[in-house]
Amino acid sequence: MSDFSFDRLRRFPDVEADNLFAVDASDRLILDEAAGVLAGAGAGEVVVIEDRYGALTLGAAALAGARGIRVHQDALSGEMALSLNAADAGLAETYRSLDLGEELLANARVVLMQLPRSLAALDEYADAIRRFAAPDVLVIAGGRIKHMTPAMNEVLRRHFGELRVSPARQKSRILRAQAPISTETQAAVSTWPISVTYADLGLTVCAHGAAFAGATIDIGTRYLLEFVDRMTTDARSAIDLGCGTGVLAAALARRRPALRVIATDQSAAAVASAQGTMVANAIADRVTVVRDDALQSQEAASADLIVLNPPFHIGSSVHAGIALKLFEDAGRVLQPSGELWTVWNTHLGYRPALTRLVGPTHQVGRNAKFTVTVSTGR
Repeated sequence: MSDFSFDRLRRFPDVEADNLFAVDASDRLILDEAAGVLAGAGAGEVVVIEDRYGALTLGAAALAGARGIRVHQDALSGEMALSLNAADAGLAETYRSLDLGEELLANARVVLMQLPRSLAALDEYADAIRRFAAPDVLVIAGGRIKHMTPAMNEVLRRHFGELRVSPARQKSRILRAQAPISTETQAAVSTWPISVTYADLGLTVCAHGAAFAGATIDIGTRYLLEFVDRMTTDARSAIDLGCGTGVLAAALARRRPALRVIATDQSAAAVASAQGTMVANAIADRVTVVRDDALQSQEAASADLIVLNPPFHIGSSVHAGIALKLFEDAGRVLQPSGELWTVWNTHLGYRPALTRLVGPTHQVGRNAKFTVTVSTGR
């Protein structure tokens, strides 16, 4: 028996704070609901999707004896936290992390899932389960009631013939889906990723379900695009930090053919989307897309230009921690006298933090909602 306790689970290397937790009541409810089927599942028949920091995977291994668990987490920080928590609990050999697809789901009979807040992400996950899992697969998906909507039921009903909604417990609820639909009217090939062409920008954007903003261009990114031609013209290397679908990286590469561009994000869906965006715009040979925790894989003082539209949510919590982490890494990777161009919601007041963590910062643009600043590396 491994030394496992939910209380030992940590979020690290994700942001840690007193009001941010590695496990909640929905994790425990999913595991309780799944206890019977987990006990009867064979090695390699259990899949976990969107386990945040390892509670579902390690709970299934330690409490139900599941082995050969296949896991997909969109966030690299969650994948790294699972690895660290598994090592601490002596459960490192009980699972393996995989991309969303056939290898993850082939012949799966039990799928445990933390419900994503994005309906598009849920649709892509459910579609993949329907196409690749065993015909008798049971999906046990849960979440906090405040983040669940009836639309999630409708998404699952598009892919499964049976859906049961559990009674609430500790402000959490379970959706049990089974009988995957497999008919001539149900496409054998996934509709993901989707793509949209923006004639005004001369760009095609590709997006997987879990990518932030999908194939739309969020208004912060669109505002920062107005300043691309004002960014340092001496730059030979640039990084789109937290690239999402890769819009800023693609715009830089299209406008500056000699520029070496790296697009980086911790989201697996974002990385896959950005790769698709580069192919769609015929610039895949000039943009390198990397899945990374902030800029951990980049050398210090290695970039002349960094562009950033930072998130201000960590999961469902509004928290500045992730933005500060990105600023700090940008300050480390930026060359002396290099430029960090950042767009942020004006009310967040990031300018002092940018000055402290990166270098002298001044405002170059402001509209009704956003501020654009440029910080010069020390």
